[in-house]
Amino acid sequence: MSILVDTDWLHAHLGEPGLVILDATVVLPSPRFDGDYRVASGHAGWLHAHIPGARHADLLTDLADVQASYSFALPTPQALIQALANLGAGVGSNVVIYDRADGFWAARLWWMLRGLGIHAGVLDGGFYAWQRAGLPQHSGQPANTPVVEPWPIRTYAPLWIDRAGVEAVAAGQAPGVLVCALGSALFDGTAATRYARRGHIPGSHNLPARTLFDAQGRYLPKDALAVAIGPTLLHSDGPLILYCGGGISAAANALALTLLGRQDLALYDGSLQEWAADARLPMTTGAAPA
Repeated sequence: MSILVDTDWLHAHLGEPGLVILDATVVLPSPRFDGDYRVASGHAGWLHAHIPGARHADLLTDLADVQASYSFALPTPQALIQALANLGAGVGSNVVIYDRADGFWAARLWWMLRGLGIHAGVLDGGFYAWQRAGLPQHSGQPANTPVVEPWPIRTYAPLWIDRAGVEAVAAGQAPGVLVCALGSALFDGTAATRYARRGHIPGSHNLPARTLFDAQGRYLPKDALAVAIGPTLLHSDGPLILYCGGGISAAANALALTLLGRQDLALYDGSLQEWAADARLPMTTGAAPA
């Protein structure tokens, strides 16, 4: 199974032993004013309609460290492995992830699994692609979740970076290129933000995640992806440090860069929800450096 699967592939494999389909949707409306942070589980939408057999993977609670100071915090490997087992995903499972939004939530869960050494697929175009294809949908709770053997715990720490690591990169004390996945208006500070301050971490490049998708919500073909990302980020020295508001849209950038073969990537889990809340940490507004 490749990183991206299409609706034809998934429809053809429905019901196969070991196939686990996860809907990773979270509801996060655009802010109406600075500090307007509203977030809700996507569980109700999943109950209303989902791909047959899909289970809801709640990135807001069940698959997050709810004790952290920011939303969607990466849980411990042990907690994440157990939460996945509770969804029927474990040894022998082939996981396909989708969402009912922009594809960012699916990418986030895909990156979380990748950090555990677990290969998963993402439904390209998500639930909207499934609907446009006229494929069957179910509603309500699925049958009982099967009991599975949890995956062994294997962590790949280089896929993540914490605030101290980002501070070192921003100060020039550690190698890395900062890349913000937010849209240009959020990056330059002209749009309202959910977070404590507008703008971005100084020295950041801006690669809006939405520019990596076509009008149907599918990832661009590889040639077009390479153009959208540009040679500077594709071939720069040192790791790319990816962030956004909450570590979600940055995961879509991580997936796209992985498709193009870039491996030295680290996602800042807390992103601006953590960074902007600490007034001691620098932020700036305006366009990215040329």
